[in-house]
Amino acid sequence: MDLKLKDKVFIVTGGAKGIGEAISLGIAAEGGIVVIAGRNGDDNEKVVNAITAAGGKASAIAAELANPGNCSKVVNHAVERWGQIDGLVNNAGVNDGVGLEKGDPVKFLESLQKNLLHYYCMAHYALPHLKKTKGAIVNVGSKVATTGQGNTSGYAASKGGVNALTREWAVELLDSGIRVNAVIPAEVWTPLYDNWIHSLPDPETKLASIISKIPLGHRMTTSEEIAHTTIFLLSEKSSHTTGQILYVDGGYTHLDRAVSA
Repeated sequence: MDLKLKDKVFIVTGGAKGIGEAISLGIAAEGGIVVIAGRNGDDNEKVVNAITAAGGKASAIAAELANPGNCSKVVNHAVERWGQIDGLVNNAGVNDGVGLEKGDPVKFLESLQKNLLHYYCMAHYALPHLKKTKGAIVNVGSKVATTGQGNTSGYAASKGGVNALTREWAVELLDSGIRVNAVIPAEVWTPLYDNWIHSLPDPETKLASIISKIPLGHRMTTSEEIAHTTIFLLSEKSSHTTGQILYVDGGYTHLDRAVSA
């Protein structure tokens, strides 16, 4: 299926690792131009080099997106380098463990800045350009917004905000022809997930327990599976889909756990 992404320009925040990297590579494989934004310049360039080596087009900008001014710089880079913006993938973030009892108000605010503020800022600064192309926004969220996790109030609040903003922006941007949707992962094997699982006392047992509760196939979701849905939502093939919150999680969030037994 031709998703008609050739020579269209897409910003992917956190586009050099895990889910973001899979999205960046997937867009490029469809002929799209990728602008990777993330704090680690070396990681960004590795993905850019992989894309260009395969005959694709990409650029990167190192930016701490918790700073609103840096979000503006990312948008300016994309337009100055490639001339337009056809889509935005808000993906960057970290489950930072800022809880209610173990956190504090300052850390909670910092978590919102790291996980939610830049979603708004990136969309705000990209909006004039997305209006010109009638582009699309895809927000990558988390099942934590629906299920809770414990000891991660900042991240949970941020991801709940992502879901709310997805619906809010979908309404606000109807007349502009800009579609806004969210993709919600649950248990996805990424470098961050690998670090987390190996920080636990008995990682193998914990991982087996998690996998046993994933209904479809009793396996983790792959980054590529998240990317496939994200890229579809960026494309014209989803031309009448907006305001949707799609769970790509093997049924983990919503299906009765009894089906996993």
